[in-house]
Amino acid sequence: MKVLKFEANEISVSTNYMKRLKTIVRKAKVYLFQGSKYECPFCGYKSSKLGTFGFDLPVILEKEIVGSGLRRCRCYKCNAIDRERLIYAYLEYESRFFMEKSEITTLHVSPEKHLSTYLSKQNLKEYIKGDLFVGRYSYPEDVVNMDITEIPYPDNYFDLIICNHVLEHITNDHQAMTELYRVLKPSGIAILQVPISLQLQHTYEDELVIDPKDREREFGQYDHVRIYAQDYADRLVAAGFQINEFSLSSKYPKLGLNPKEKLFIGNK
Repeated sequence: MKVLKFEANEISVSTNYMKRLKTIVRKAKVYLFQGSKYECPFCGYKSSKLGTFGFDLPVILEKEIVGSGLRRCRCYKCNAIDRERLIYAYLEYESRFFMEKSEITTLHVSPEKHLSTYLSKQNLKEYIKGDLFVGRYSYPEDVVNMDITEIPYPDNYFDLIICNHVLEHITNDHQAMTELYRVLKPSGIAILQVPISLQLQHTYEDELVIDPKDREREFGQYDHVRIYAQDYADRLVAAGFQINEFSLSSKYPKLGLNPKEKLFIGNK
């Protein structure tokens, strides 16, 4: 028993040491990479470069899946990535949504930390953060358990819907798209981002691919169920949406957005 206790203490000391070391390294990078090329809208940190995020698998490289893979997109100070900054740029600079509308009701699916903090400061009439709870994750107390194939809100309820890199995880994505369309107000907007292959013309999915390792090999991530392709907008239109596509990376270079990622904005 004494030996086991000693080993447990050794592990605890080692874990704490690694945490402190990581903190020191992170702070050193924040200092070393100060600059003027990029500026994070969430924490205000200005840097000469961005940190890496993601990982590369053969299928990601082969199919040129935008929004996946290893890339330089992470703020060294707060760890916000390009996906969050893209939504921020659209809402803050392009749509002027919060300046032109009042009494805004928002649904944020699988809410990202920094984007959620930004939205919480907008004096929204109602801000619903929903995610489908699964056992391997923990969720903040203000996030509700929600299956977006059965959204528990009436028709035409939300002014703004953000569904950012979620649909690639959902088996019945058409039902999810239809539900998102149903609860969107006619005057509202839905931001509907997913990873998209630049090589494929038609979305690739196979319901027989279930094992996490097989999904990683086929779709680029263990919990993805498809690779969206150039027909993604058509799938949204089939659910009822009118879709506008455009890019913002060249317009806001300091945000370090992915130059290949388009915004997909849905309207009724």
